[in-house]
Amino acid sequence: MVSACNYIFLLDVLMPYGQIYVREFWEDAVSKNNNNTAGQTHNVWLNSYHPSVPHQLPPLAFGSVGDLLLDACQKNAAKPAFSLMGKTISYAQVDKASEQIGAYLQSKGLARGARVALMMPNIMQYPVAILGVLRAGYTVVNVNPLYTPRELEHQLKDSGAQAIIIIENFANTLEAVIEKTDVKHVIVTAIGDMLGLKGHIVNFVVRRVKKMVPAYNLPGKVSFKTMLAEGASKSLQQVAVQPSDVAFLQYTGGTTGVSKGATLTHSNILSNIAQNRAWLVPVMPNGIPDDMTIICALPLYHIFALTVCMMMGMDLGANNILIPNPRDIPAFVKDITGKKLHLFPGLNTLFNALLNNENFNKLDFSSMLLTLGGGMAVQSGVAERWQKLTGHAIHEGYGLSETSPVASANRFDLQVYTGNVGLPLPSTEFAIRDDDNRDMPRGEVGEICIRGPQVMVGYWNRPDETAKVMSADGYFKSGDLGFMDENGYTKIVDRKKDMILVSGFNVYPNEIEDVISKHPGVLECAAVGVPDEHSGEAVKLFVVKRDENLTADSIKDFCKDQLTNYKRPKHIEFRKELPKTNVGKILRRELRDSKSA
Repeated sequence: MVSACNYIFLLDVLMPYGQIYVREFWEDAVSKNNNNTAGQTHNVWLNSYHPSVPHQLPPLAFGSVGDLLLDACQKNAAKPAFSLMGKTISYAQVDKASEQIGAYLQSKGLARGARVALMMPNIMQYPVAILGVLRAGYTVVNVNPLYTPRELEHQLKDSGAQAIIIIENFANTLEAVIEKTDVKHVIVTAIGDMLGLKGHIVNFVVRRVKKMVPAYNLPGKVSFKTMLAEGASKSLQQVAVQPSDVAFLQYTGGTTGVSKGATLTHSNILSNIAQNRAWLVPVMPNGIPDDMTIICALPLYHIFALTVCMMMGMDLGANNILIPNPRDIPAFVKDITGKKLHLFPGLNTLFNALLNNENFNKLDFSSMLLTLGGGMAVQSGVAERWQKLTGHAIHEGYGLSETSPVASANRFDLQVYTGNVGLPLPSTEFAIRDDDNRDMPRGEVGEICIRGPQVMVGYWNRPDETAKVMSADGYFKSGDLGFMDENGYTKIVDRKKDMILVSGFNVYPNEIEDVISKHPGVLECAAVGVPDEHSGEAVKLFVVKRDENLTADSIKDFCKDQLTNYKRPKHIEFRKELPKTNVGKILRRELRDSKSA
């Protein structure tokens, strides 16, 4: 049966998503949950739900992500929203700055739905800019700040972005390609622009950061502070944003090929926020802590952190501790020392690195409510060490950019590492299918297909690619192979697609091969993923030489200007020839399975 405290909390959790529907919906949901039919075969996972978690979500109360986040700012005005380098901004400050950003962008004559690119690490300006863009009625295009000019050019041209807010450290990358894009408005920010530092502290920070800023020339660019000042003198015009309007273009390789924009609507993101909040009910029976804190070490340009840390965090009234460089483990640990660690999303590589840090092992974990693992498989050894140290299991989930991202998760109330990706979230359905789109018997391996309100509407301006991944009955074909057990838990066993997963980031062989094939010394090449104890997988490149003097080092040097670090081959093997099909297609799987791989 459902306890009274869980009943009250669920009302609190779901109330923002449809106040007039909640009680009627709740009574219906509890009735269905407590009268589970043992004979269910299709949605068998519902039998494994915690009694306090509804099977279906009620109608959404907000029509846009901007409306939901603005409501959060107003309800939590005095509370801390984001913290960085020991400095904090409140929800009221987020409200004010985002209004100024939105007003400034509108004053530039951008049409409703225009794309605005954001290219920053986890600094204060990033979440504020996201809200400002959304409030103005525009679409956010998240960009990895470490992109090479080639990668940045593709994303800006493909999205049709007309404005960009970029940290100065990477402005020289934009300079190299801006004339080939539609970008007309450039706002450049410095890491300290919203830190409110003064005197010797700010001078020290600025001097240190300026040394890391390559020279650049972007005529007409405006500083972030100038944008805020000009925006303050203007009025933000209200825009009637619809749930079906595009909120984010989240770039991913999709199932194959070059990077494509997963088109995520306001409804997609709102639904995933609601699904994740409902899933939280069992671990917060007494309600949301007043001082709720989220450790945001994953980059906000990645869909995991975007939805789970920023979006859901603001909806919870939480304070996100922003970590701009999680690879600097000593600095990371220093930033979270003395902080509450209520919600800790991360990747296997991050958890492993932290466990190997002496000072992290000395932290107080008594406030921890939940550790979330995603982006890549969590290794059992890492999970065991984490639980022994913190007293909490790592709860794995599963999702993709195309699903906003969370599609399934293990029950948060069960303190055990399962090695699987859990149960489909409320209003979400999984189907395990063969190549002919037929459902597989329970326990047999097939492609994991996902249907739910968080599934994208398609790839931006790519109906051909969209058609490849969407079934006639509305399921998204993930490209991952797995099976569902008799209790509704899904286990991933392999990937149907050739995508390589490096520290949670998608790497696509086609892109690697396209770049390296341009090297004058390369006759042909093939890229595959191989196991790596640090990053889960690493890129291995097989090369047939055109020039016998070609070396692995020359190939790696060639990649530095063309590929972001995590995409670069870690291993290179030269061969006389590559295995091919009768029609000449390189057999990547044969290379991946070969002993030398």
